[in-house]
Amino acid sequence: MMQITKPVNFENVVSMEDLSAQDVMSFIHEAIEFKQGKQIELSRPVYAANLFFEGSTRTHTSFEMAERKLGLQVLNFDPANSSLKKGESMGDTVKTFQAIGADVLAIRDKHNEYYKDLIEDPNIHLGIANAGDGSGQHPSQSLLDMMTIYEEFGHFEGLKVAIVGDLAHSRVARSDMEVLTKLGAHVYFGGPKEWYTEDFQKYGEWLPIDDLVDDMNVMMFLRVQHERIAADENGSFSAERYHKVYGLTAERESRMLPDSIIMHPAPVNRDVEIADELVECDKSRIFRQMENGVFVRMAIMTSMLRYRGLVKESY
Repeated sequence: MMQITKPVNFENVVSMEDLSAQDVMSFIHEAIEFKQGKQIELSRPVYAANLFFEGSTRTHTSFEMAERKLGLQVLNFDPANSSLKKGESMGDTVKTFQAIGADVLAIRDKHNEYYKDLIEDPNIHLGIANAGDGSGQHPSQSLLDMMTIYEEFGHFEGLKVAIVGDLAHSRVARSDMEVLTKLGAHVYFGGPKEWYTEDFQKYGEWLPIDDLVDDMNVMMFLRVQHERIAADENGSFSAERYHKVYGLTAERESRMLPDSIIMHPAPVNRDVEIADELVECDKSRIFRQMENGVFVRMAIMTSMLRYRGLVKESY
């Protein structure tokens, strides 16, 4: 196990590419401490807001729960009734929150790397946690996935992890494949082979799902993202056929290793990527992932508050 010194502090948390293996382990260990009851003391009242320009249940409410557990005061934001509808830029929206006193923001947007203009703007000083950018990155989801795997196995070195499903449109797949490789796991891919694009090939090989289920420690499934798929593909999509060819059926689950686990970032389309009766089976860690998401996001927010000197610490 890696030795942990001080908890990490980051100005912003926007991409897994920015994090070393040591950083990832530091986030995991602090998240586990929060899960065990750790609390922080703030040096003054701290304010947060969650700017979600794409729909979300888990990530949005998880960030808010994390902020409230840390003792932050959360400002309401409704994009449907904001000045963005009047033509205001995202940058000016962020600067507005900064001007009224917000310290940290969690932001989700449909555009890849939306955060680059924000973190490179010399007039923006508050902390930004990327809650998902298009098909790019999803660092908090990746960290909660890593926490869930670490809790289960106590290490990453040598683990075999398969990521199966809509690879081409998945920010989760991209974030996870990068960090799993840094941590020493062996990554494999499954699902429709046309979605196994060049950017995945350097991280692991594609195999049919019937070859994967017999040998993997972790089977991680992804939702088919119909909102990012061309109309003709959606028109010809058959949930029944997809499940039969690429999904986790009861027969496939019966062949998995005894100590292997099933994961999914959710929302789950039952009987598409995973059979309904397997979503909450003994091997499933899907709702554990959601639980861990709160503690990981507490660690992310604490990291940015620590960077700004807003956390009272004793070492």
